[in-house]
Amino acid sequence: MSPTEPLGPGDIEAVQDQLGRTPRGTRAVAHRCPCGLPDVVQTTPRLADGTPFPTLYYLTCPRAVQACSRLESAGLMKQMTERLSTDPELAAAYRGVHEDYLAQREAIGEVPEIAGVSAGGMPGRVKCLHVHLGHALAAGPGVNPFGDEVRELVEPWWTAGRCV
Repeated sequence: MSPTEPLGPGDIEAVQDQLGRTPRGTRAVAHRCPCGLPDVVQTTPRLADGTPFPTLYYLTCPRAVQACSRLESAGLMKQMTERLSTDPELAAAYRGVHEDYLAQREAIGEVPEIAGVSAGGMPGRVKCLHVHLGHALAAGPGVNPFGDEVRELVEPWWTAGRCV
């Protein structure tokens, strides 16, 4: 399981400022930016209003989100998805990421409506680079191959100082 830390004083407020809205289902900090603010939070598999929520690791830093959006606009998701059909080792590793993601989420809470559904298009395609970067930051290097690639491609978003 990926290490998380309890929400500390000011964490929810920082995430609210990052998102521009009240965060939903936030249960822990999954990764902190080098500036000290949360940049990935771990969420509950079911929101307080009963809505199923498959995204376990949610990228909150607006600069990191913008960096992922630029890569998505450049067509990176399509290129990554195409590689799944030509690289059996990559496809197997990606399926393992999907299965581990599901196991981590189910350890927090089972939600039958989203059983077997992870996030980011796993395991058959790459749908959301934000999900993959968030997961890679939370899990650490060597867990999510596409998340690791995104982390390498985005410029360090924290060098200009805090995002909020």
